[in-house]
Amino acid sequence: MLPFIPPMIVRMGKEAFDDDRYIFEPKWDGWRLLIYKSRNKIEAYTRNGRLVTHQFPELQEALGAIEANEAILDAEGICIRNGRPVFDDFAFRGRLSKQNRIEQARWTHPATFVVFDVLYAGGFLYDEPLMSRKKHLEDILRPTPVITPTLFVEGEGTSLFRLMKQQKMEGIVAKRKTGMYTPGKVSTDWLKIKHWNTIDTVILGYRTHPRFALIVGLQFRTIRNKKVSTVELGFKPQDKEWFLEVAPVLHQGKAGAVQWVEPKLCCRIDYLERTDMHQLRTSIFRGFLPEKKPEECVWPYE
Repeated sequence: MLPFIPPMIVRMGKEAFDDDRYIFEPKWDGWRLLIYKSRNKIEAYTRNGRLVTHQFPELQEALGAIEANEAILDAEGICIRNGRPVFDDFAFRGRLSKQNRIEQARWTHPATFVVFDVLYAGGFLYDEPLMSRKKHLEDILRPTPVITPTLFVEGEGTSLFRLMKQQKMEGIVAKRKTGMYTPGKVSTDWLKIKHWNTIDTVILGYRTHPRFALIVGLQFRTIRNKKVSTVELGFKPQDKEWFLEVAPVLHQGKAGAVQWVEPKLCCRIDYLERTDMHQLRTSIFRGFLPEKKPEECVWPYE
């Protein structure tokens, strides 16, 4: 089996754009995986090099669809529910370790591996431009329900971005057609552009170490001030300074690094997705709302 190669890292982009020098792919919401094939053996590794083949027996079905003796594919592992990928479902699969539960989940939460690049096929392909690697991928991968190449469009990023928003998907990835593959490094040749949702929340607590963060919550039909996210991103120095000045008068108990406060102050955040466990994934601070009433910060049930 070929040695593990860390995947190329996608840089965050600001907004969708049109450019004939780029292709645009859907941003699949799952786990980034490197899929290795060597003759009659197949393995899957996470971006950090953790072997997860055991958790996904579907990979054995994918073996015959990769028509090369040896190959390394860059892919996203996803689980589709109601027509779109659900991150929590694939993460659930990845946490399983007992064989009987893995076999059961194979049918209740079937996995699909969406392939968007090839690093090796008869030789390493890092130095070939993206569109050449796409041609190699087309030549060696036969689409099946378990493993399939991703779709992409050329030049028209804004229309794909709008479509992904309509489909309630995470966003798009813009890729320069002439870009090389740089393992383990951030490259401006790949830009992820995500859809963000905005919501007003009540501050339940905060921490200052290892990095500043607010613990925020919402009102539910049967629970008040339920924690929904820990917000670490988006703070300006003046935001932290102002909050740390006003917070002491709201202090309640402390638990480890978290200082809990009376739920009286609100803030606005952006987030990517609501989970089945009533949590907000990937949240970013946008601003304090001193005039907002905590009872107005309600979970969006629609």
